[in-house]
Amino acid sequence: MDYGLTDQQNEIVKLAYQVAREKIRPVRERYDQSEEFPWPVVEELRQADLFGVYLPEKYGGMGGGTLDLCLVVEQLSRACAGIALCVAGSGLGTMPILLFGNEAQRQKWLPGLASGKLIGAFAITEAEAGSDATAMKTTAKLEGDHYVLNGSKCFISGGEVAQTYVVFATTNPARGARGIAAFVVEKGTPGFTFGKKEHKMGIRANPTYELLFRDCRVPKENLLYKEGYGLFVAQSTFDMSRPGVASQALGIAQGALDETLAYVRVRKQFGQTVASLQAISHMLADCATSIEASRALLYATGKAMDAAVKPAIDAAMAGGTIVFDEINRIKIRRYTKESAMCKVLCSDTAMKVAVDCVQMCGGVGYMRDFHVEKFMRDAKITQIYEGTNQIQRNEIAAMLIKETASSQRA
Repeated sequence: MDYGLTDQQNEIVKLAYQVAREKIRPVRERYDQSEEFPWPVVEELRQADLFGVYLPEKYGGMGGGTLDLCLVVEQLSRACAGIALCVAGSGLGTMPILLFGNEAQRQKWLPGLASGKLIGAFAITEAEAGSDATAMKTTAKLEGDHYVLNGSKCFISGGEVAQTYVVFATTNPARGARGIAAFVVEKGTPGFTFGKKEHKMGIRANPTYELLFRDCRVPKENLLYKEGYGLFVAQSTFDMSRPGVASQALGIAQGALDETLAYVRVRKQFGQTVASLQAISHMLADCATSIEASRALLYATGKAMDAAVKPAIDAAMAGGTIVFDEINRIKIRRYTKESAMCKVLCSDTAMKVAVDCVQMCGGVGYMRDFHVEKFMRDAKITQIYEGTNQIQRNEIAAMLIKETASSQRA
């Protein structure tokens, strides 16, 4: 299908898939089993300049947008979603700095994140604050020139390997959601340590850790935007980043189907290839159709978001202002509904396709030395993180109701 990608985007797709095929596929089983972070592959991704495809050229990026990042993550995830997460997860930890950072903050962190020299992480989840982020207990108290952070975060992708962490804490618990703020915390800051490493069903090449803050003194210039705006930082980031989860899911689905097609074309039963059996051929057709429909929604959403947001980014780069302020000045609408739709459709597609692919491959599909079962294990998380699909459906419905009410008033 021709989706009208630019020449640069088509080259990004080719390069990302080449890296996936030549550098990730041969080692994915090793890192899945060892649960080690794939630093040699990260170096290949750095050399290919794939970390910063969505960031402005001013900071060493390629000047693309959300769709460009999605294209990279999709192709890498065709080989291994866990390894692809080093790019996608760093993107999640970079987006708040791009959207809410001032010029000094952008200059300080974005060039390193664009090159992959720095890996970013995003820390909002707590033991008692998952889908309900407003229930967080981590606090930040201003003392002189520093905020003192106390608390913990759990299930943080990029765990111990990142260098910059966007951490959410409450500066005024009495204000609830309006008391939350976001901070950039650098690895090695005194009082910032790591707790439990999680052992997961899937995406095992990317470490997931507990973060601990004990009288962690963060310079006040590391505050993103303003106190009380942390929920805006999180929500705006998720609007931009959830298509990235969708692209990871889409890559998983495509990778599972790729492996399955290669197998069922040569596997014979009852004197014919498994692929020629009608029951199997119909499953293949359904998988391919669902993947293409998901890709169409994802790419269309990415293009629309980039067309809307890029003028605000360009204005902020030219004027040294904050992207979020430019978004409000230009009156760009939020893409909450569409980004949630992408995540729901693509992740549900990934889970169904992966399960069906295991089924089509039969007994061998259940074996650890055949990679289809890994796609199934990896697919599940895409229905959970960055907001469960149940939460996404809440978001979609809320926006539909709001839009209907607005149109009726008009």
